[in-house]
Amino acid sequence: MTRQLVDPLTVAESWMREGRDVAIATVIETWGSSPRRAGSQLVVDSTGNFEGSVSGGCVEGSVITEAADVIRHGEPVMLEFGVADETAWKVGLSCGGRIKIYVERLG
Repeated sequence: MTRQLVDPLTVAESWMREGRDVAIATVIETWGSSPRRAGSQLVVDSTGNFEGSVSGGCVEGSVITEAADVIRHGEPVMLEFGVADETAWKVGLSCGGRIKIYVERLG
């Protein structure tokens, strides 16, 4: 069964109408081989639900953790992952590229 693609912004809007605290992560730059293009988004709520993708799965866990922190303290963060970065190997970004992701709380 093929999963239908859902717009993360539509999901964020729906979750916010339900009263959930929400953060959104957006790929703002890529270099070399990267799993998602600039503009790709991942929305996360305060209980860890998420929709969308910023990395094809290789750094999503780390981004979701950071998004939870952003929801708690309200300050946006810039994340960067790449094959030369020790953190990237830890979370599995071995595609040879780099991605920069901006995470902010909505609402």
